Amino acid sequence: MAKNVLVMSGSPRKGGNSDLLCDQFVLGATEAGYRVEKIVIADKRINYCTACDACQGNGGRCVQKDDMAEILDKMISADVIVMATPVYFYTMSGQMKTVIDRTYARYTEVSGKEMYFIMTAAVGNQELLERTLESFRGFTACLTGAREKGVIYGTGAWNKGDIRKSPAMGQAYDMGRNV
Repeated sequence: MAKNVLVMSGSPRKGGNSDLLCDQFVLGATEAGYRVEKIVIADKRINYCTACDACQGNGGRCVQKDDMAEILDKMISADVIVMATPVYFYTMSGQMKTVIDRTYARYTEVSGKEMYFIMTAAVGNQELLERTLESFRGFTACLTGAREKGVIYGTGAWNKGDIRKSPAMGQAYDMGRNV
């Protein structure tokens, strides 16, 4: 049975470096026969969590009427979740963090997932992306049965498209093929 793969691009710019790595992952996974959907978070209307806690008293339904309910349904039904972000000031984009925060309504249902993380940054030192990875791992630690399966460090990518010259392009493709 083919796995359902959900790729979430947290880049605010289409065709940005982390978005390009998402496309490579999607290409590899699609060619391998997996069912793949890519969500560009910046294209969605997702409000911030207001910590009203209403979702915890009404069956996990957030009172906000935006695109997050649909995204959360897709996260719950996926077998594999790929979370990609550019690294800004040593952490993930606000778009990605907002999605993570909004899973609160039903995060206990996002269980048993294989997790992949893609990060891009202008810096050339992979170690400087560890803070971002630890943030992803903190989220994953809250998900029952989630297993980290792969990490891609797209370093040295300052300008849009710089990542095309990086080994991370091949790594993303190969990782997608082998989910």
